[in-house]
Parts: sequence; C-alpha cells; structure tokens
Amino acid sequence: MTYRVCFVCTGNICRSPMAESVFRARVAEAGLEGLVEVDSAGTGGWHEGDGADPRTVTVLENGGYDGAHTARRFRPSWFSRLDLVIALDAGHLAALRRLAPTAQDAEKVRLLRSYDPAASGDLDVPDPYYGGMDGFEECLEMVEAASEGLLAVVRENVEGRAA
Repeated sequence: MTYRVCFVCTGNICRSPMAESVFRARVAEAGLEGLVEVDSAGTGGWHEGDGADPRTVTVLENGGYDGAHTARRFRPSWFSRLDLVIALDAGHLAALRRLAPTAQDAEKVRLLRSYDPAASGDLDVPDPYYGGMDGFEECLEMVEAASEGLLAVVRENVEGRAA
C-alpha cells in the first residue's frame, strides 16, 4: 500500500514544490520509490497551472534536485487518500486543519520543521517570494534539514505496513 505525503504552502510555487522535490529525492535515495508518493499543493489557487518560481527552480537545480513542477490548489477531499499533509508554516497548519473533514484528518497535518531535531522556537519555513535568492537558499537548507527526520518517520510507517 502506497504511503502518501503532500507538502502545502500558500501558492505552491516556492516552498512546497521545493519540499516536494527534496523529499522525493530522499525517498529515491532510501529505495522507497513505489512505496511512497510525494506531491505538493497550495492553500490558494492563484498560481494553478504555473511552474515553480524561477528562483525556486534555480535553487533546486543548483542543489541537484528536479525543478519541474505544476502548481495546484489543495482540496479537502484529498485528506481521505493522504497519510501526511506537511504544512510549511503555522498559517498553513491552521488553514489545513480547518479544511480537514474529520478530527482524524486534522491529525494528519504537521509542520515540516517539526521533523528537524535542530529546529527550535519558530518552526515556520519563511516565505522567500518577496525577497532575494538568499531567502530561497535558506528555505532549501531548512527543507533539507527537516527531510531526514520526516523520512525516518515515513520509513517507519511504510515498514510497519509491510509487517
């Protein structure tokens, strides 16, 4: 049975596509392709059908990740097929929990940086959209740092299902 993870930010052109690409690479490195499905979406639909922000693509490709992406809006109906919904900041966390059809679905929503053992205090991945390239690079560092911890949790769940 496939384990499904969806990363969610505001418009699905900066943070969540970055997290999707990085985590997909971690899943492949771990040999979990075919067992884990990774995607992303935005809380709003302003950029539906657009590619990722060019700065996101540049930072991803410079880091050795895939920059291909098409933005879309998160739909509450997706909760039924998702195992984890990963919010990039506290605002997304609250919005997604409000959208959740059931309390069980709301429990699927987690903050990405909660999986980074070195993170403390503010667990938001700041929106780099209105800044320069340094914000996108910082975003990538935060996403990479949290991805290892998230992978450990996902691997444990996948192996638990197989047992």
